[in-house]
Amino acid sequence: MKIVLLGAPGSGKGTLAQQISQDFALPQISTGDILRAEIKKGSECGKIADNLLSKGEIVPDDLIIKLLKQRLKNIDCANGYILDGFPRTLQQAKALSKITQIDFVFFLETPVKTIIARLETRRICEKCGRVHNLRLGSKDSCENCGGNLIQREDDKPDIVERRFEVFEKNISPLKEYYKPVMIYVESKDSIEQTYAPVKKVLEKKVEK
Repeated sequence: MKIVLLGAPGSGKGTLAQQISQDFALPQISTGDILRAEIKKGSECGKIADNLLSKGEIVPDDLIIKLLKQRLKNIDCANGYILDGFPRTLQQAKALSKITQIDFVFFLETPVKTIIARLETRRICEKCGRVHNLRLGSKDSCENCGGNLIQREDDKPDIVERRFEVFEKNISPLKEYYKPVMIYVESKDSIEQTYAPVKKVLEKKVEK
């Protein structure tokens, strides 16, 4: 199965992707993680991405697609994968369609106030990348590997506002483009409640 998860920053895409990955043995692929790896390596692509992401801007499509194509060639993608938050624009969606055919697109619907509150308390493990939230009892270290938890620069309030503006501008064309395969899911504080309808859809697909 090839799945796309869409939703505003802080809507819970990463947490939902982790659950799907665990239950259906599909790799979770985040272009954000790919870019952050490039930034950490100090590559030319990483430098360009770092400058844009720090301002809440979108990285050029050609760079994103290039890195994504390389990632999808990995052996762990043979039976499908979860694209966490990609594509972000209509142009990216059209470029993706030339690479692969998507089975499901889940859109997480989340109130703006909820998004802001979540991002203010979201923390990422700098070692394994697992998402945590201080509101849900996470400590200073990762429950998965014990690594340090950090706040991403683009989760800070001023950047969050800019990211949401960019998201709103680009999401309408995507909703129309993916209308035949789009499934809307209400993003709730409980991952179990958010995940239940998604799991039901995927299980039916597996049973066929």
